[in-house]
Amino acid sequence: MNENKPNRLRTFFLMLCCFAIVAKATAQSVRVSGSVFSDGHKSLDGAIVTIYPSAISTITDQQGNFYFPQIPKNSNKLTVSHSGYSFYEMKLSLDKNSNTILAILLKLEAKQLQEVVITDQSRRKKQESLNIETVNSSFIQRNLGGSLMQSLQRLPGVKTISIGSGGSKPLIRGLSFNQVIVVENGIKHEGQQWGADHGLEIDQYAVNRVEIIKGPSSFMYGSDAIGGAINIKPVPFPAQHVLGGSVDFTGKSNNEQFGGSFNLFGRNEKWFFDTRITTMDYGDYRVPTDIVQVYNYAVPLYKNHLRNTAGREMDVHGSVGYVSDRFKSIFYVSNIYTKSGFFANAHGLEPRNVDTELHDKSSRDILMPFQEVTHTKISNTTSFSIGTHKLETQLGFQQNFRREWSHYVNHGYMPPIYPDDMYAPKDLERQYDKEVFSVAIKDELSLGRHEFTVGLNGEQQQNEINGWSFLIPAFKQSTAGLFVYDKFQLNDLWLVHGAIRLDHGQIEMKPYTDWFQSEVTENGQTTQQYLERSQELTRTFNSFNWSAGVNYTPGQWSLKANVGTSFRMPIAKELASNGVNYHYFRFEKGDPNLSAEHSYQLDLGMEWQENKWSVQLSPFFNYFPNYIYLNPTSQHDIYYGAGNQVFEYEQSKVMRYGGELQTRYQFLKNLSGEILAEYLYSEQLSGSKKGYTLPFSPPASVLFGMTYNPEIKNLKDTYFSLDYRYTAQQNQIVPPERKTAASNVFNLAMGTKAKAGQQDFIISIQVQNLFNTKYLNHTSFYRLIELPEASRNIILSVKIPFLIHKSI
Repeated sequence: MNENKPNRLRTFFLMLCCFAIVAKATAQSVRVSGSVFSDGHKSLDGAIVTIYPSAISTITDQQGNFYFPQIPKNSNKLTVSHSGYSFYEMKLSLDKNSNTILAILLKLEAKQLQEVVITDQSRRKKQESLNIETVNSSFIQRNLGGSLMQSLQRLPGVKTISIGSGGSKPLIRGLSFNQVIVVENGIKHEGQQWGADHGLEIDQYAVNRVEIIKGPSSFMYGSDAIGGAINIKPVPFPAQHVLGGSVDFTGKSNNEQFGGSFNLFGRNEKWFFDTRITTMDYGDYRVPTDIVQVYNYAVPLYKNHLRNTAGREMDVHGSVGYVSDRFKSIFYVSNIYTKSGFFANAHGLEPRNVDTELHDKSSRDILMPFQEVTHTKISNTTSFSIGTHKLETQLGFQQNFRREWSHYVNHGYMPPIYPDDMYAPKDLERQYDKEVFSVAIKDELSLGRHEFTVGLNGEQQQNEINGWSFLIPAFKQSTAGLFVYDKFQLNDLWLVHGAIRLDHGQIEMKPYTDWFQSEVTENGQTTQQYLERSQELTRTFNSFNWSAGVNYTPGQWSLKANVGTSFRMPIAKELASNGVNYHYFRFEKGDPNLSAEHSYQLDLGMEWQENKWSVQLSPFFNYFPNYIYLNPTSQHDIYYGAGNQVFEYEQSKVMRYGGELQTRYQFLKNLSGEILAEYLYSEQLSGSKKGYTLPFSPPASVLFGMTYNPEIKNLKDTYFSLDYRYTAQQNQIVPPERKTAASNVFNLAMGTKAKAGQQDFIISIQVQNLFNTKYLNHTSFYRLIELPEASRNIILSVKIPFLIHKSI
């Protein structure tokens, strides 16, 4: 009894303190009410009105009215947000017994033919504890590359694994493949992410705004976001009573690419449509050398062309939607088709037997070996408001149909003549047909100073295979996750984040048996057998993850920290691969007993702004207790007869740390400079490769940029910029990787907005690799064969927005 007495006294004392605080707040509270109108003096219902620093929110009624019966006396700021209108913010100055009545006018969001200008990125960064970078369509056009990921490479911490001039996948802080998720219009993009030769089926002309999350994002997106996320935001709605569009033209000198994109959109009061068609055609790209070494075999290049790297692309997009103040529903449909060749001298088991005379007749033909990919995506996003809740549902279907075509060449025990009754065409090396169904439900609500997000998502995918070559089996995979995220505004200076997530996943792999017999010797007896490459296998994974963060914004400083866990399910290739990967000249073997990857990461952020200066530093520390990697062994395959080295999937402990630095200084009104630097160190702490780094680890680099924005009559937004990037040597490698020397590369860019009559033109010119430098990229798909990066490349891009009809 006596032991509990101090606890009772402590509890009673706390209750008295809480009562006193409430009483004091009530005594010092005031009332605020008002109305929200559009600039056409129409009442706006569903607008979110928030008072700071208490972060108390309410929503306007059908007459646009709002009412706060009791808010703290120290309230000093009021904000109003409404879809389709510009964000509104005002200072409050309240007396003790004030009953303030406000009339607030919102302006239509400034959109110039669907071009979004990000005017408050710093506010977004200050409200997130993760390291986030946001770019818009102007940035993409200014840094246009062969693919969307190549266009984002200027950002520190973001690199690509590229194959040729048109295919690449993201590399965020040294992690890629299924460790980085790509989200388009709210739907996780599902292609064939597991291979370095598989690019992303994304039309960069259709991209308006991209958010790059550097660091684990599993609490929001689930498995595959262990290394980061690329979030491609939906194109904004057209303004009311508008019919317009744009035309883009692009030409590139290096691979003689020409193409463009045509966009047409329109909207009445609540219904809208948006369409786009994109086409590109390009030839073999050039490198600054006339000979390359393909695994110690000298390959001469005709006129510096990388033979059979030509390609073409045809993309079609369409969306239609209904938009009101409280309800929105949009349907998206897209079809991406690409056909691209593989470097003929670096594919398959007979790179020396390439018919160079046939390939060198034209730099624009696409001969075998080549790949064809068709990616179809259909999705719907619906959101509506109920009281303080904002509900959103997303439904999606995707089909990724990928085929690799190559001449049949027998090896090992494969028959010399391809059977006439074979189930696959003679030249179909591999085929993958993946179908994906996804669903997500999310609820966002404000409760006092808390902003809660509760979400549930699920996905089911099925991948069928075909072709005369085997690498991974057919499989089915299903995942489901539930998360809760809370953003708590303590006051004007402090913002606290917390999230938890539960995940469940299952993968079922189908058996596969060779279509030809092999000689197997056991106990001195040799028999002919159909070898089983993959057994029937079912694996189930469960995971619990959490994340906690804080933002502190005193004056010109912005500080943030986030710590959390994330996970990734092993994929079919890691669990059950058992065949030759012709792109790497190696035999890959999976491990059916792999556990799910887990990661612990600490992210820090510091930003300082003052007049002419801006500095941003983003260090991180990352630990994997069971990282999955592909380990080269001393074994060689015999059944396929080419003697390829065997690589096996294993797990090890891994430590990673590094960071990014961004500084900017405004020398003069029209002259600015910036420094973008990045560094990454990774080390395996266990396993047979203890002490080694990880594959595709990018070396340290720093970019120095200068931009001049002159004021020229009849021109707007004119710029001239020069970038110099120094990339350090990479001596930390994992065999069979090779060390990569340092490089110095210059890029030049210029652009402006011109007007001819009433028509605007947006013109941009780039000169990539200005001095035609011969250098190697450590994260390139072709790095293993000593293939240098592309020669000088001049890119001309012209965008012509047009307006057919507009009424107010």
